Amino acid sequence: MKVIVDQHKCVASGQCVLTAPEVFDQREEDGIVVLLTETPPDHLLDDVRQSATLCPAQAIWLAEQENREGEQ
Repeated sequence: MKVIVDQHKCVASGQCVLTAPEVFDQREEDGIVVLLTETPPDHLLDDVRQSATLCPAQAIWLAEQENREGEQ
């Protein structure tokens, strides 16, 4: 999965950071989302999906990869 965020749409609610702090952070000056990794490890994927669902600004997109490395 690849995570994409649109900082221009972000409303700084912090829901993504609460749900997946290993993947998202917020800028101190304005609270806008900061993406820590575009490709989170498998054990964080459910949290990232929940973050995208909870985002009130719909500023998080997930691009699912069909042929992930190591899968057949």
